[in-house]
Amino acid sequence: MRKLGSLEVSLVGLGCNNFGMRCDLEQTKAVVAAALDAGINFFDTADVYGGTKSEEFLGQVLKGTRDEVLIATKFSAPIDDDPQHRGASARWVTEAVEGSLRRLGTDRIDLYQQHMPDNEVAIEETLGALDALVKAGKVREIGNSNFSGEQIDAAAKVSDDKGYARFVSAQNYFNVLHRQPLDDVVPACERQGLGLLPYFPLASGLLTGKYERGQAPAQGTRLAGMPEDRVASVLSDKNFDRVDKLSAFATERGHSLLDLAMAWLAAQPAMASVIAGATKPEQVAANAASVEWRMSDDDVAAVVALLA
Repeated sequence: MRKLGSLEVSLVGLGCNNFGMRCDLEQTKAVVAAALDAGINFFDTADVYGGTKSEEFLGQVLKGTRDEVLIATKFSAPIDDDPQHRGASARWVTEAVEGSLRRLGTDRIDLYQQHMPDNEVAIEETLGALDALVKAGKVREIGNSNFSGEQIDAAAKVSDDKGYARFVSAQNYFNVLHRQPLDDVVPACERQGLGLLPYFPLASGLLTGKYERGQAPAQGTRLAGMPEDRVASVLSDKNFDRVDKLSAFATERGHSLLDLAMAWLAAQPAMASVIAGATKPEQVAANAASVEWRMSDDDVAAVVALLA
């Protein structure tokens, strides 16, 4: 368990972006049950996932266990074709939270996150609206997603100056193959006391070993059916060369490639919860077990050196 503001979250969280898309309600029930069995208490969704169905499914499935779990959701991405239903204005924050509360079937959101920066709205306005939600008890903690280190620092200054609730988390694209947050976001999280929530920790499945060099993605995998340029960028020879090195490193130490991907992130500064999506119960169990490998500082550095 790790601290995230006033929350105590499991080191492995469940990303719920598959619910309502690759998972129907019955699959969602099975995946959530496996997460609870594995000791996962942190469930991360967003109003846009599955065209709002992720929140709906999660709310139905967690009914009866609501007080034992922590639910994180997000606002600001376009929820439909209405240009008024997006962004980080005070008006939309106030409206969007009510929709999420209704779909989730709950009276509070444990972590409410701004899904992406909104260059058309001053962060003062957004933080003021979020602070009002915290004071009203509708939201317990607030976070950001896809912010730069500079934007994290700027938001913290506004909160301190105005006495508003502070962001306690930053959710960014971060895995062993994509380490850019170490240059900018991670240091900002350390400066401001935020917990990091990396998404795509398994690089769209590449770091599970499920894809083979020169082979099209199998049906049912995350990359199946995606645009060719997206598939090509993930399943490049360069990436497979790196994966081969990482896999050999893990095998030498009695672990899997997936173990390495999750354990390496778990060992990073400011890490709160590694959010991994899943479509099958066995994937959840493997993700949860992976962080039992407590990587040493030497191992963490050796992994980076392999990829240099």
